[in-house]
Amino acid sequence: MSTTHYDIIIVGGGIVGLATAYKLQSHHPTKTILVLEKEKEVASHQTGHNSGVIHSGIYYKPGSYKAIKCVEGRRELIDFVKTHDIPHDICGKIIVATEESELAHMHKVFANGVANGVEGIEIIDAKRIKEIEPHCQGIAGIWVPCTGIIDYTDVARKYVELIHSKNNGSKVLTEHKVIDFINKGDNTDVVTEKGTFNCKYLISCAGLQADRITKKDHVKTDSAIVGFRGDYYDLTEKGRAKVKNLIYPVPNPQFPFLGVHFTRMIKGGVECGPNAVFVFDREGYSKTAFSFKDTFEAFGFKGTWRFFKKHWRFGLDEYRGAFSKTYFLNRLRKLIPDLQMDDIEPARCGIRAMALGPEGDMLDDFKIEYQGHSMHVINSPSPAATASLAYGNEIALQAKAYFKLY
Repeated sequence: MSTTHYDIIIVGGGIVGLATAYKLQSHHPTKTILVLEKEKEVASHQTGHNSGVIHSGIYYKPGSYKAIKCVEGRRELIDFVKTHDIPHDICGKIIVATEESELAHMHKVFANGVANGVEGIEIIDAKRIKEIEPHCQGIAGIWVPCTGIIDYTDVARKYVELIHSKNNGSKVLTEHKVIDFINKGDNTDVVTEKGTFNCKYLISCAGLQADRITKKDHVKTDSAIVGFRGDYYDLTEKGRAKVKNLIYPVPNPQFPFLGVHFTRMIKGGVECGPNAVFVFDREGYSKTAFSFKDTFEAFGFKGTWRFFKKHWRFGLDEYRGAFSKTYFLNRLRKLIPDLQMDDIEPARCGIRAMALGPEGDMLDDFKIEYQGHSMHVINSPSPAATASLAYGNEIALQAKAYFKLY
């Protein structure tokens, strides 16, 4: 049986894998690149289930990789979507402190934003909060005018279109689940459920399956992917009048997530959330989804237990929000006190691939494992969608150096 050969195969058709292919093609237009995605559509998991926010870069530690790449990637993304007429809205957001104890961290977040070069941010008072979001109540806040909203699935599809448009043999194939790798020395056979493809170089950007794909290629990693589900509520028609754009709390520095917030969606409606709860099924988009394999692997990794030990109080609190609409509503009322029970209705959920180290620490920045003719992206941390072009370019540059591409 003949096997089609490509210069580079990328496993994973999420926004980072597709951006990597797009950037590699830009740097090396004569190279043939194949992206393999197991689902029927690209962007079916984290890319298609996130909140659709174009993040500013205000939260991240100054000088960190993701702080630099978020700001850089956001600016490139805006130019990209303007060029390709992809719907978006740079509507701005407010980060709101509702009590005195939050002010110190709010000012730290602001200082981070200044250090990271986030444009136009300013400290605002309670009066200005009301002018921007009349139903929101806070004692102080940060106005972040460069934050926006978009549907990242639209962006991912545009990457696919541009990859195909080069007509150099590069392509994106969906419904091609990778089941094995056969190392042949100077090249690799990538075996899928629908056929086998051969490549000189292999890159994986597999998101929720990143650790498994890495191990399937017999590449060692000390990290593991643990899924965390975020549940959302939608504002009803009555409730939508209470939110104009985006409202965020000051994040609790002791916990690894931003807290429940309000987001106007580019294609209509306003959603609120998410919470963050451990999932028993990495790709189970419901509160009761269960996979024995996923659960066994998660609890068989010592880093999972150490993470739980550090954050068990936070975890219990998040689970309360997952199963109690009243509790979730009360959390939302911290920002909008006049929100009522009939203002919110249960909606979708998303799952975040959290990469944990063996000591239970959440990997806060990029992690790539290298071996032979392979590169495996274990962690491409939030804000991966906002920074996809910058992340993709960085992976392409690292591939150029590691593989010695010319």
